[in-house]
Amino acid sequence: MHPDFEAEWQAGSSTFGLYKFLYTKQVHSARLPTVTEPAPPDLVFLGDSKDIIRGFPADVREDLGGDLRRLQRNQHPLDSAPMGSVLPGVFELRADDKDFWYRVVYHMRGGVVYVLHCFTKKTNKTHRGDIELARRRLGDLKQQLTKTKKR
Repeated sequence: MHPDFEAEWQAGSSTFGLYKFLYTKQVHSARLPTVTEPAPPDLVFLGDSKDIIRGFPADVREDLGGDLRRLQRNQHPLDSAPMGSVLPGVFELRADDKDFWYRVVYHMRGGVVYVLHCFTKKTNKTHRGDIELARRRLGDLKQQLTKTKKR
């Protein structure tokens, strides 16, 4: 027990005395370290990919979100495949329901998951526009990372 508090307690002070003690005495407090820089994000959505994935059905978002969390923890996602020679170094997360196949195209670099593009499809073939958009965003990302690294 703090010596000042013990003296007041033994003197039979009222509740007001306790209130006065707690709010007028200097009590040691912990100091938190100053944070100079925020931690870099480990998941980055490029372009409109975040808006698109928010439009997916809740159960699909839950499945794809679980896979994104696994990637953030350096674990293997449940349903993922490389894009192959079409987009080297790029992978897709896959989910489906009775109407569509849902895809999240991503690239990992330096412990960060970059979501390049999200889309739906109804056939085995990925639309050329979706591939080109992901390719363009990947190129832009690599340029940006190269510029940042040079600084």
